[in-house]
Amino acid sequence: MRNAVQRRNHKERAQPAQREKWGVLEKHKDYSLRAKDYNEKKKRLKILREKAIERNPDEFSYGMLSSKTDRHGRRLQDRGHATLSQDAVKLLKTQDAGYLTTMLQQTRSRREKVEQQFHLLKKEEGVQLPGGGHETKSGQHIIFAVDLDEQKTMDSAPQEPDAMTSNQDKLPQSAQSDDTPRGQRQRDLTCMDRHRVAREKAKTLLSLKQQRNARKIRKRQREGQESVLKALQNREKGLSATVQQLDYRRARMSNSVGGVNKAGIKWKIRERKK
Repeated sequence: MRNAVQRRNHKERAQPAQREKWGVLEKHKDYSLRAKDYNEKKKRLKILREKAIERNPDEFSYGMLSSKTDRHGRRLQDRGHATLSQDAVKLLKTQDAGYLTTMLQQTRSRREKVEQQFHLLKKEEGVQLPGGGHETKSGQHIIFAVDLDEQKTMDSAPQEPDAMTSNQDKLPQSAQSDDTPRGQRQRDLTCMDRHRVAREKAKTLLSLKQQRNARKIRKRQREGQESVLKALQNREKGLSATVQQLDYRRARMSNSVGGVNKAGIKWKIRERKK
């Protein structure tokens, strides 16, 4: 029952307002980590101090003759790589330039192919083209005809009302309100035409839905082609800059161009006067 009784929630003491500049108030676990790190560093310094005291000043090794240190006192060690001659370095840079040129040509050809496909997709969707042209879709209003004669009259006329409305308007007023067999037959024909028009409209709605899905698919394809095209353009730009930089370095190695030395002084190959 002792754990069932509600107890007071003890909160940690915060840093006083006048000591906020020192950050969060240190807890016991923070002190433990800081003390552990301090003791480890103290042990390490003690071991190094003992080694320095017990060092033999007459100790010598032939490795001291070939070892070098940098300005920070760190020892520089040779990795065992043989030094290449100037001609070997030129040959390697030539091979690198050939490889980069080949990759640049492949990337450029692939970029042109993707760009053509991207332009075709844009023309199909009727969007703004990069060259400034604009493809627009002409709107279409579909009107359904009952028979071939009505279709011919609709083709000859620029604008016609709906097929069902026009068919009803063609009926005489006496046939619409007549209860004779002739009027009943005409009303049955009108009802059949109405069902036919409804079926045609359902087919049109289905085709419109399919066209909408096809437009969505083309849009996704266009977005994918656009991302691929941007990646290829960036890759081509980077390869071109790398090839130019490599050609410049090869020219500097053969003393055919100028440059800037380590001291920041510009220099140029002196040309013979003609």
